Amino acid sequence: MRRIAWGLLLLFVFAIPWEYSMDLGEPMGNIARLAGLAVLLAAVPAVLELRRLRAPGPMQILVLAFYLWLCCTYFWTIEPLATLDKLRGFFQEMMIVWLVWELSDSAADLRALLRACVAGSWVLALLTVANFATAEAIATQIRFVAEGQDPNDVARFLDMSLPLAALLLNSERRWGWRLLAGGYLPVGLVAVLLTASRGGFLAALVALAGSGLLLGRAHARKVLAATMALPPAALVLWFMVPHGTFERLATIGEQIQGGDLNQRLNIWQAGWKAFAHAPFIGSGAGSFVNAAGTAPIDSAHNTALSIAVTGGLCALFLAAGIVAAAIWAIRLTHGPLRWALGTALVVWLITSLVATVEENRTTWLLLGLIALAGRLAEEEPEGVAECFPDAGKSVADGALPASP
Repeated sequence: MRRIAWGLLLLFVFAIPWEYSMDLGEPMGNIARLAGLAVLLAAVPAVLELRRLRAPGPMQILVLAFYLWLCCTYFWTIEPLATLDKLRGFFQEMMIVWLVWELSDSAADLRALLRACVAGSWVLALLTVANFATAEAIATQIRFVAEGQDPNDVARFLDMSLPLAALLLNSERRWGWRLLAGGYLPVGLVAVLLTASRGGFLAALVALAGSGLLLGRAHARKVLAATMALPPAALVLWFMVPHGTFERLATIGEQIQGGDLNQRLNIWQAGWKAFAHAPFIGSGAGSFVNAAGTAPIDSAHNTALSIAVTGGLCALFLAAGIVAAAIWAIRLTHGPLRWALGTALVVWLITSLVATVEENRTTWLLLGLIALAGRLAEEEPEGVAECFPDAGKSVADGALPASP
C-alpha cells in the first residue's frame, strides 16, 4: 500500500504546477485536488499498515499549530461561510507538508519529487507558450498564460522551479533527466516573460542568478557558452514577443519609484486598517475582502498582511516560525542542495511581498521539500551527497562525482 501511496504522491506533485488548467468543476475540482485526495486515501492505510507515524519535525508541528489556529478563528470570524470554505482549502494544501514527510524515506525519494516538480513546471510552461502561439492571442493580448491560470501565479510557479532544475542538471548523470532539467531553464524563462508579470520577472532574475552560480562552479565553460548565447536569444524574443509585453515589464522602475504597484498600495492601506481592528486574533480565515472592504475579486497581494488581517499576530508569528523552520532546514543541508533550496525560498519570499501565496499548494510543496531535505541531511548525509554531489568540489579534488 505504501508503494501505491508513493506513486500517487509523485503524480500529485507533478500535477500541482498546472492544476488550474484541468478543472473538472464542482464537486470534483481540479486535477491536483483529485490527486491529493487519492494520496491521502492511500497514505492513511499505508501508515496503519506499518503501525507507526514518522516523528514530526519543527515544520510539521508549526504547520499543524498554524492550521489549528485558523480553525479557532471560526469562533469569531466576521464571515463564517468564507472561513469554513477557506479551512477546507487550507487542509488540502497544508497536508502536503505531512505527505512529503511521511512517505519519503531516502535522498532518492527527494530527487524523484524534484523531478516530478520540474516535470509539472514543464507542462505549465508549455501550456503558457501554447497560449502565445495562437494568432488570436498575439493580436489581442500582451500577457500570455496557460488556460485557467493567473499570470502572476504562473510566473511564481515557474520561477521557483528554475533553481530546482539547475540542481538536477548539476547532479543528474542520465541524459534523459539532464534534458528534463536543462531544457526547462530556457523554456521556463521564456514562459515567465510571456506572462508579463513584473514581480515574476524580478523573481526570475534572482532565480537565474542563483541557478547560474550553482551551475557555474562545476560547469563554468557551459555557463559561459550559455551567457554568450543570450544576446541572439534576446534578439529572437524581441521580434517574437509582442512589444506590449516588454513595455509592461519596462514599467517596473516607474511602479517602484512613484506608482501604486497596480493599485496594491490602496489594498494594503485598507488591509492595514482592517488589521488595526483585530490585531491579535484577526477577523477570521478567508475574511480579508470583507474586513478590508475591497472588491470581491481582490486579494491582499501581500502574504504577511493577509495572514495578519485574517489570523492576527498569533497567526503571523506562527507563519514566521514556519519560515524560520524552513531556513533552519536549509542550513542543515550542504553544497548545491542548500544553494538550490535557498534560492527557491528567496524567490518565494520575494513573490510573497506582492502576492497572497499562503493559499497555494506550491507554497506548501516547497516548504515540505525543504523540511524533507533537512531531515535527510541529518539521517543519511552520504545518500544526499550521492544524489546531489558537489561537482565543483569533486573536480577541484580531482575526483569524479558519484553516480546516482
